[in-house]
Amino acid sequence: MHTGLFHTIDFAADGKVLDHLGIPFSVDRSPYFHVKVPVARIRNGDGPSVLLLAGNHGDEYEGEFALARLIRRLDPARMRGAVTILPMANAPAVRASKRCSPLDGGNLNRAFPGDPDGTPTQRIADFLEHELFPRHDLVFDLHSGGTSMAHLPCALIERHAEPARQERAVALMRALGLPYGFIADNGPAAPTSMGAAARAGIIGLSGEFGGGGTVTPATMRGASAAIDALLLALGVIDAPLLGPAPAAGAMRLLSLARHSQAIYATAPGWFEPAVEVGAEVAVGDLAGWVHDLDRLEVAEAPLRFAEAGVVISHRLHSRCEPGDCLIQVAEMLDAGR
Repeated sequence: MHTGLFHTIDFAADGKVLDHLGIPFSVDRSPYFHVKVPVARIRNGDGPSVLLLAGNHGDEYEGEFALARLIRRLDPARMRGAVTILPMANAPAVRASKRCSPLDGGNLNRAFPGDPDGTPTQRIADFLEHELFPRHDLVFDLHSGGTSMAHLPCALIERHAEPARQERAVALMRALGLPYGFIADNGPAAPTSMGAAARAGIIGLSGEFGGGGTVTPATMRGASAAIDALLLALGVIDAPLLGPAPAAGAMRLLSLARHSQAIYATAPGWFEPAVEVGAEVAVGDLAGWVHDLDRLEVAEAPLRFAEAGVVISHRLHSRCEPGDCLIQVAEMLDAGR
């Protein structure tokens, strides 16, 4: 009664059910407290089985809003297969508007494969990897840059060792309709949702849809269109539910695989970027500067790219400490379809 994770979902039942995952976790205010994580299950017979996640990080809102809306609009009588939706997967972090959980400091996207007897974040990760992921053909985990980062809108997959699965993952990533998609090489032990999906034997898709700890009409359109496009491509629905029909377009494939593709702060200071997200840069191009406002006689220190490619993210908070990632560049693999 004091550990584990509980739910009453019947995965074989047709229809729409709104429920909660329950995670016992005693706190000062409430000795029998349960962390409640909202979940929806919508099913109509046999067909594709899709898991949609947002709120993996609590300050990334596009996916949370779009999936909450999808729950209300997805009619089991007008779909095929099954969709499970967690719009706030790390619910304590979402409720606190923080990247990590205030209950245990847990970053869900670094907690896989989790621990069934661990902290709330570890128990959520364990349930996802070992219970939910294996019940589905595919998981789509929606992200954005969060409070501290501006991020290029793009899709993401982990590289699969099996050629057929890699080909299918790339095809579904292209179907999302985003201008960029990148292929990560974090290895089979990656502590992320995409690593967990690979270990569970299913295809994992992710995406970045904004940043700054807020949403805009453009970022909401992007996230909504990607969700519609995926469900349409899989044959779960036959018409868009969240917005106009997704626009087809070429996707440029990128690769993010080396620490040298990022620039990190090595001393305290204030970061000023010199290029926008989406800019194409060459080796040696100016990436930005770090200022030392406590020593006004010292000139700002220039930062230069060690690798060429497309700028996919940069830090939004100017104040930086040693180890903060300031800017990242992804290698271009192709120029489109």
